[in-house]
Amino acid sequence: MGKKYTIGVDYGTQSGRAVLVELSNGQEVADHVTPYPHHVIDERLPGSGKKLAHDWALQHPDDYLEVLRNSVPAVVRESGIDPEDIIGIGIDFTACTMLPVDAKGEPLCLKPELQDHPHSWVKLWKHHAAQPEADKINQIAAQRGEAFLPRYGGKISSEWMIAKVWQILDEAPEIYEQTDLFLEATDWVISQMTGKIVRNSCTAGYKAIWHKQEGYPDKEYFKALDPRLEHLTETKLRGNVIPLGTNAGGLTEPMAALMGLKPGIAVAVGNVDAHAAVPAVGVVTPGKLVMAMGTSICHMLLGTEEKQVEGMCGVVEDGIIPGLFGYEAGQSAVGDIFEWYVEEALPAYVKEAAANEGLGVHAWLEKEAALYKPGQTGLLALDWWNGNRSVLVDTDLTGLMLGMTLLTKPQEIYRTLLEATAFGTRKIVDAFHSSGVQVDALYACGGLPQKNKLLMQIYADVTNREIFVADSKQTPALGAAIFAAVAAGEAAGGYDTVIAAAENMARVKDETFKPIPENVEVYDRLYREYNLLHDYFGRGENDVMKRLKSIKKSVE
Repeated sequence: MGKKYTIGVDYGTQSGRAVLVELSNGQEVADHVTPYPHHVIDERLPGSGKKLAHDWALQHPDDYLEVLRNSVPAVVRESGIDPEDIIGIGIDFTACTMLPVDAKGEPLCLKPELQDHPHSWVKLWKHHAAQPEADKINQIAAQRGEAFLPRYGGKISSEWMIAKVWQILDEAPEIYEQTDLFLEATDWVISQMTGKIVRNSCTAGYKAIWHKQEGYPDKEYFKALDPRLEHLTETKLRGNVIPLGTNAGGLTEPMAALMGLKPGIAVAVGNVDAHAAVPAVGVVTPGKLVMAMGTSICHMLLGTEEKQVEGMCGVVEDGIIPGLFGYEAGQSAVGDIFEWYVEEALPAYVKEAAANEGLGVHAWLEKEAALYKPGQTGLLALDWWNGNRSVLVDTDLTGLMLGMTLLTKPQEIYRTLLEATAFGTRKIVDAFHSSGVQVDALYACGGLPQKNKLLMQIYADVTNREIFVADSKQTPALGAAIFAAVAAGEAAGGYDTVIAAAENMARVKDETFKPIPENVEVYDRLYREYNLLHDYFGRGENDVMKRLKSIKKSVE
């Protein structure tokens, strides 16, 4: 039959990237990145310049199609592969990134009369302005004893589908009325490629409170939230929920022409970036925690049964790998914190020193921070610059740095921020363990593990676990290509199961990061202090972070 290939497209927060993969061995033949022309829309709407409120984060849906227009033809050209040998395409996406569409599947924000309305646009995963709705979702679910709540660690996030939908209903009922469907962006892009709208089991399960056995919560619960939401799931959230690895439909002729591919090839059901990465690092069995590390971290873990774990983003049957329960946790800012520090708080002399040494600023800071031993900075931080996703599930929490003096250096602050995010991951590992879900080793993928060895050693020392690193720079995209191979099937030159595809296509590096015993001992002591701060500021004993936010809003 000859060599066969699939394309995986990874939609991130700032850009989209395509990778062309050979199916026999997972070799990435070509890759291409397209930055989103409109970036993250968090201050003003495009065109009108209308100012957005605090905690908003939007995107432009055409930016997603721009990735298909640019990056897919680019990898085909660069590889020199005959499009006849490309048998499928798959995508993964940030989530919950959602948008309202009309009966034709057109995003409302593309209608001229609605372009100036913020609620007509794509709400990015880190849109946090639906926190009041999330609070009520959790309060009413707890009062009613809803069975779904423990499945999500006891709290539904403001980042997820129902909270975002309810915010639209609360603040813009006219947009809600004009919406035929609320879709995950990953499902919308698949609909553009196939002409069919289907929902994937991953985002439905993790982000929209859907359960494989029970479906959505019942109408009475939604009616208790708001009488206008009573029929939400059978109207604006209607549609078939399809398992991962399923063929969502053939690529349409117009889209095939746009991307330089053959019409009719398999288009895999949409997926989530972190979840797609799991088989791409060869993890198809329990006990291995996969960290998709970039602007944020998603923590993915497989189990053989459904258990309740504090602060989890969810546990979903078949949510990652068919036949297993997939657990998801996360930290809502990691790389974003390091970028904030470099962009907003770093002295100019550091940038000059880095330039003089021919280094990037992050590389210079990593080099200097590595000269310190654990605990030597005298600093400790809470990693809540963008709220807390797990285990507290509270987007109103903010960052904290403790122990600074007149002698504190920028590299010490940088190291402390690295350590803070590692403590946040350990908190998640501990939550799994205390609930009887085993974590034996960590697997890391994404941009951060490729760039920052100090960070990975700190994570190994803080968690006291060996860390394996993906051998792909585009792990979620490789995962999307794996699911595309499954959607195409063995008869077309692909695979019939995710496990079979992962056995041949997944790759990790030979080099691992092992815990250093003397570092582990010091970090255990620091982690105890982190825990005290975590609970003091995060569990209600001192709500100063929320009071400061309230004062800020009152004077804006």
